[in-house]
Amino acid sequence: MPLINVKVIEGVFTDAQKSEIVKTLTEAMVAIEGENMRSVTWVVVEDVKSGGWGIGGLPLTTADVRALAAGTPVG
Repeated sequence: MPLINVKVIEGVFTDAQKSEIVKTLTEAMVAIEGENMRSVTWVVVEDVKSGGWGIGGLPLTTADVRALAAGTPVG
């Protein structure tokens, strides 16, 4: 029974995008382990508070992630 735990910074992904994450990761696991495992494949998407996640010693905020997605360097 696989458990996939995805952590994202709050406010970056919409509920629809989170649903797509769940669907796509489930499909990837089923492609590897077989259709019979679909019903026991768990995907958890957890929101991490903005600023509660750090990279390179610096906190990463929702605004930082949006800037990165837009192609703007952060830091």
